[in-house]
Amino acid sequence: MNYNFDNIVNRYSTYCMKYDGLQAMYPNADNASIPLMVADMDFQTAPPILDALHQTVDFGIFGYTSDKTESKYAEAVCTWWKKRFDTQLNPDDIIYSNGTVEAIDCAIRAFTKTGDGVIVQRPVYGHFSEDILAMNRKPVSNHLLCDENGYYTIDFDDLEKKCADPENRVMIFCSPANPVGRVWTQEEIQKVADITRRHHILLISDEVHCDIIRAGQHHLPILKAVEDTSNIIMMTAINKTFNLAGLQCSNIVIPDSFLKARFLKAFGMHLPTPFAVSACIAAYTDPESENWLNQLNAYLDDNLTFTKEYFAKHLPWIKLSVPEGTYCVWLDLRNSGLPDEEIHKRIYLDANVFLQDGLVHDPEHGHCFQRICVPCPRSVLKEAYQRIANQFQDIQ
Repeated sequence: MNYNFDNIVNRYSTYCMKYDGLQAMYPNADNASIPLMVADMDFQTAPPILDALHQTVDFGIFGYTSDKTESKYAEAVCTWWKKRFDTQLNPDDIIYSNGTVEAIDCAIRAFTKTGDGVIVQRPVYGHFSEDILAMNRKPVSNHLLCDENGYYTIDFDDLEKKCADPENRVMIFCSPANPVGRVWTQEEIQKVADITRRHHILLISDEVHCDIIRAGQHHLPILKAVEDTSNIIMMTAINKTFNLAGLQCSNIVIPDSFLKARFLKAFGMHLPTPFAVSACIAAYTDPESENWLNQLNAYLDDNLTFTKEYFAKHLPWIKLSVPEGTYCVWLDLRNSGLPDEEIHKRIYLDANVFLQDGLVHDPEHGHCFQRICVPCPRSVLKEAYQRIANQFQDIQ
């Protein structure tokens, strides 16, 4: 079956945070606004998932649900990771969670105390730092290194220093990296794991974007890259892959029995909805779901090529690197010579396009950066880019 990702779906009046919640975040927003700041997609999910959800609705009873009563659930997760990544998971190591950030927060509470440091590799998903601070822990930045082309790598010397500090107890490793789009190599992953293990740092690998990968790139799960997993928790989800964030379905994988017991003691009982269970099984086991994903990735590849070409032609002073993974693009607008406030005004107010300010992902060095999420019909991107270009005609 072939899918038309150019089709525009009206998401207003569907309880959608990205559209219906836009005005609450930005009072100047209206129905002509183009929101490109939230990491969800404006595409309907794969038909087998819809079919499974319809069957769940038709049954008509939505009582307390447990993923543990249905062996197909964990088996589906294992099947997917074996087929897509040649990684063998143990069903007993899979823990259901309503969301990845929720599980990360639990791990931080379980393995740290008030005032401890949690290492993050900025620029990185802003909710990590927000939640660390909310739990009265300290975000500790191991800033990524950036070359003149906007390509990011890990500062291992600094990481060694940060891990050697006894006040730092946990590291969050975003793989693939959001917002900079790196798909880490085996050497990079192993080196991060080695450094954290030597310094007794819990390593949380957030791999929710693992299925959104460019053609020719290959995501390597940390549980495949590393032999000694005694300090590792891997976070996965169907949310980004199949645009199912509203169903709240993440899967946490903890091979080490000590880590697993300590995590579960803090985590308590979490029950999925019947919709999350049926959707996860259909997503991970029906071949048509995988066909949908393959076509989605091809469309996203083209969206990213279009983005690069458009900016190179009309806004060549903006630096960007096409991401190896994720559907986020990290824009460097420092060459404009404009302050953050003016850049924000021209895009958010004058162009009526809503991205995400770089300071969200890097409070220290995110000035004059913007994150843009491109999983929408190409015509929407074209309109957004034209609006933005019109507001920067004075910049050469």
